[in-house]
Amino acid sequence: MRTKDAQLMENILIEIDRYYSECGRAPSTRELAEKVSMSHNTVARYLRDMNERGMLGYAKGRIVTRKMSKSKPESVSVPILGSISCGMPLTAEGNVESYVRLPTELIGSGEFFFLKANGDSMIEAGIDDGDLVLIKKTTQAKDGDIVVALVDDENTLKRIYFDRENHLIILHPENRAMRDITVTECEIQGVAVKIIKDI
Repeated sequence: MRTKDAQLMENILIEIDRYYSECGRAPSTRELAEKVSMSHNTVARYLRDMNERGMLGYAKGRIVTRKMSKSKPESVSVPILGSISCGMPLTAEGNVESYVRLPTELIGSGEFFFLKANGDSMIEAGIDDGDLVLIKKTTQAKDGDIVVALVDDENTLKRIYFDRENHLIILHPENRAMRDITVTECEIQGVAVKIIKDI
């Protein structure tokens, strides 16, 4: 390749490692092509050449950089998705603020995200304003689980109980000064599994 392509090869490496840090996996060739604004075929040609030069590993569409090979595979990148109300419901947010890598040994398997607690309705469950709450994505919950519940396009963090006799769902705040939210239906977006807080 021409010497002027050296900077582009460096940019490709940077984009691969950035994608891995954010998503916990290497990008596909097509995803990488979008990141560096090149055609799929051109990116594949660069990757083959970089593989021959020993700059990265590239075989059968799988990309591995030196940085990726040194990182622990038993970890997962968990997005922080902003705030969730522990008082009145808060409009649902989907913007990723940042990512945190956590060992799967600590959190187990599944898909997870973090939400920042906002308010004081869950203080008796040990969830204070500003805490990071680790949520496991699921649409199922058991009586007594602390869940992210979507009600009328607004989400809230509450303990859930099912009143099957009256076909009601009770979203219970863990604060004796606050009242239950009773609804006929809601969408469960996840179950809280851990809290990260300052001490």
